[in-house]
Amino acid sequence: MDFNVVLAFLTAALTVGVVAVGVYRGPRSVVLYVFSLAMLFVAAEAALIGFIFQSSSVTDFLSRHSLLFVVSSLTPAVWLLFSISFARAGYTEQISKWKWVLLPASVVPLAIYFLSGSNFIVLVLSPEHSRTLFIRLGKAGYLWHLLSIVISILVLMNLERTFRHSTGHVRWQTKFMFLGVIFIFVVRIFTDSQVVLFKGVNTGYYLINLGSIIIADILILRSLFRGRPMGVNIQLSHQFLYTSLTVFIVGIYFIALGIIAWIAINFELMNNINLLIFFIFLTVAALAVYLLSDRMRTRRKRFISRHFKRPLYDYRKIWEDFTQKTTSVTSTEELCKIIVKMVSDALEILSVTIWLVGEKQKVLYFGGSTVFDSQQAVKMELFKDGGARMIAAMSDQTMPVDLKGREDDWIADLTDTYKLDTKESRVRYCVPLKAAGELIGVMTLSEKVFYEGLTFEESELIKTISDQAAAVVLSLRFAEHLRQAKELEAFQTMSAFFMHDLKNLASKLSLVTQNLPRHINNPEFQADALKTISQSVTKINKMSGRLSLLSQKINLSFREANINELISSAIADLKGYGAIPVKTNLDPGMPSFFIDQEQVYKVLENLLMNAYDATGDQGQIEVTTRIKDNWAEVLVTDTGCGISQDFIKNNLFRPFQTTKKQGMGIGLYHCKTIVEGHGGRLTVESEEGKGSIFTIRLPIRVAP
Repeated sequence: MDFNVVLAFLTAALTVGVVAVGVYRGPRSVVLYVFSLAMLFVAAEAALIGFIFQSSSVTDFLSRHSLLFVVSSLTPAVWLLFSISFARAGYTEQISKWKWVLLPASVVPLAIYFLSGSNFIVLVLSPEHSRTLFIRLGKAGYLWHLLSIVISILVLMNLERTFRHSTGHVRWQTKFMFLGVIFIFVVRIFTDSQVVLFKGVNTGYYLINLGSIIIADILILRSLFRGRPMGVNIQLSHQFLYTSLTVFIVGIYFIALGIIAWIAINFELMNNINLLIFFIFLTVAALAVYLLSDRMRTRRKRFISRHFKRPLYDYRKIWEDFTQKTTSVTSTEELCKIIVKMVSDALEILSVTIWLVGEKQKVLYFGGSTVFDSQQAVKMELFKDGGARMIAAMSDQTMPVDLKGREDDWIADLTDTYKLDTKESRVRYCVPLKAAGELIGVMTLSEKVFYEGLTFEESELIKTISDQAAAVVLSLRFAEHLRQAKELEAFQTMSAFFMHDLKNLASKLSLVTQNLPRHINNPEFQADALKTISQSVTKINKMSGRLSLLSQKINLSFREANINELISSAIADLKGYGAIPVKTNLDPGMPSFFIDQEQVYKVLENLLMNAYDATGDQGQIEVTTRIKDNWAEVLVTDTGCGISQDFIKNNLFRPFQTTKKQGMGIGLYHCKTIVEGHGGRLTVESEEGKGSIFTIRLPIRVAP
């Protein structure tokens, strides 16, 4: 089989493989489907080129070319739709704005081809001593290729604009996807321009297109395995000066390239057309690398800043964005997500993570990150001693700390926690978040996208952002305290209504006692009286018990106890509460340590009751104990209904918030208070329909 045929079919197969990988990696979205369709069109073009090279006659050659022109009429329009939607937030609005371009781009090329008839191709020539054919085009074919160039340029413009506004980790995920698609259309513009220049198609150009598709497939595969580019969303903004410089460079480049090609052809400086094509192809690739290079892009920015008397960063815009995005923030988690994305975008840093210092116990907990979420953070190895060494080290700092070349103990804790070895994710800087002289949290930063350190100007900018972020975190905590105080006040008001219900129950009991002397021997009265008394006692005990939890001040009394024994006792006491047995996996090496035995028992009992309520008559409940870094951990796992992430984020562990039809939402609030009083933590992992895992983490104390 001819080499050209094999190359064409291999290209088609590789492109279909790229589609399969893209669908597998997901996520499922309109953008993914558009990308898959566009790549299938490219694969179809490659396969048809293979059939064209197999043609045994001019008739076969022309009929197979007809199919190729039909497919090629639709391909640019699909890619244009992809360039408008890929990695863009709110792409539906973009599609609506571009509909008057998308519709003609889809219809006009096909109309030109089908309406032109014999005027599309006027002659097929076979040059002497050449294996290629030269197709001379008519006016319709000439117009068709001109339109293809215009659509290809629009595709490149959209992709360049989207890529230009990507920063940090987003750029790292999508860079090779952009490079691959751009490479296809840069080469396509070149081959189409040659067709327009010579008013004919040289089948040798098909090999150039096949080569560009193979290179693009490799680059796109690199992007798909590097991350999930189809799930990225980029907000576009206006950077007129920088865009103008880029367009100016591209314009000057193509003008110079055209002049060089004209001189070479007319003065016979390059008689070998293939050598000329290779030269042009090489320079196009060099231009693409220059424009898309992070290092070169940064240098262009600095050139603009130096020669147009403008700072490297637009502080006014950064400050406006910070103020606008943080004004309506109501939670520290939401604030941390905004801060890490803002720092990553503004300074082009691949990974940014915030760890906050707890209010009651000085331990670090997850705030937000550009590389992992809260569910992943729960499974990470936490800093030794809850990050005590890191907290102590950062409390004395005011500026970003460069970790390069340092070997402090807390830096080792940081490395063990992340366990990330890639350049894109490793930690290079730690920034203290301080407000009112108090350490609120720590922000960790990787290196910049081109692996350079922070300048003094960038360090000052990060310090300003971190100080303001710490101030907002502190204000949110004050607001949360105020909200809880108001909730407690509301509870006190609400308790008056509960007292009213209690009085009603007391009235029922009083009525029973009044009628008792007259109807004591009546069997029906006896049954009703017993039922009324039983229901009243149950309601009174339940209401009073739960209401008293919030008003109680927990005074812990520490004594040595074994957590495994407490678990066994709680399970035995609740044997009649649920219909399913509780499976245990208790660490036999768990030592006795100092806790408030009574209060911890209440926590275990409450979590087990919740597990029974969530699981019902079917499912499984398991209690596990283990030792981890001088901490005792108790895991209560159930396969019940689960809890939504929104409820976990906004309502769980707060009073008067519950997922139960009957309940006041006080139990978990009380449990969290008890665990934190021990210097521990109570966390949850849950998925709706699959179950929950509540984890109690207590320090193993040899003395209170």
